[in-house]
Amino acid sequence: MIPIVTKSKGALDRNTVLSASQTRSQGAFTSQNITALNRAYEYSRPQSSARQPVSRQSAQTSVPAAAPPVQRRPSAASPVQHRSSAASPVQHRTPAAPPVQHRPPALQKPVLKGQKAPLCAGSSPGVLKACFGWNALNAQCDADVSAFLLGADGKVLGDSWFVFYGQTESPDKSCRIQTVSRADRETITIDFGRLHPDVKKIVFVLTIHEAFAKRLHFGMMKDAYIRILDKNEAEIVSFQIPEYYSNVISMMIGEIYQYKDSWKFNAVGNGVSKDLAGLCGLYGVEVSG
Repeated sequence: MIPIVTKSKGALDRNTVLSASQTRSQGAFTSQNITALNRAYEYSRPQSSARQPVSRQSAQTSVPAAAPPVQRRPSAASPVQHRSSAASPVQHRTPAAPPVQHRPPALQKPVLKGQKAPLCAGSSPGVLKACFGWNALNAQCDADVSAFLLGADGKVLGDSWFVFYGQTESPDKSCRIQTVSRADRETITIDFGRLHPDVKKIVFVLTIHEAFAKRLHFGMMKDAYIRILDKNEAEIVSFQIPEYYSNVISMMIGEIYQYKDSWKFNAVGNGVSKDLAGLCGLYGVEVSG
């Protein structure tokens, strides 16, 4: 069982509404080395500001923040407030900055939702790169990519067998996540020569940071895609999500899986109303309460 220090100030359990961690850390993420998650990690991207670190004590003991109240439009019966004096200053609202847009690269070999495509002619694809991009309609939508390395039972091999912003490399050194890319927002490199033989599937998930607390959802997103490149940066297959729903905060965008002696890509495009902590439970990662 491994504790996850999250971006929000709240206890982490399956019944607590959580968002992703404010702390972005580097290094291995194991039950023996959990303090690495409490280092301040500046996670700078063009579309979002760096997040402030949160101490281990406050992350474990703070009461989860309540969701912000809904601002309602005044009803017809509400009194209308008039400016009574010409000398009164005019109040101007500063418009919110629009979300930074990412121009997706031209997808060369796209497939439709539910389609499957081979990744190589032989038994091992060698080294591949999974590249991700998206855009937001709401400036508060800040997304992250995670990858879960699953066995034949559909569960992770162990609590540390997933990569995300807090653990950038898998235990077997086969999967490594990078948050800086020239053409894409994030990339995950997969070295099949290092991949543990018990790993039969790698699921790629896109989650929205602080979705519950800020009432965000995938209806506020667009242009989300995954493209798989070979070692020469040539596209093997790609998929762009066609549907975005307001009851989804995490999207299983695609997966790489072993079929007999070969590896294939599956364009999943299905979402759930679970945050990163909820996905950990879904795929067998034990999180502490």
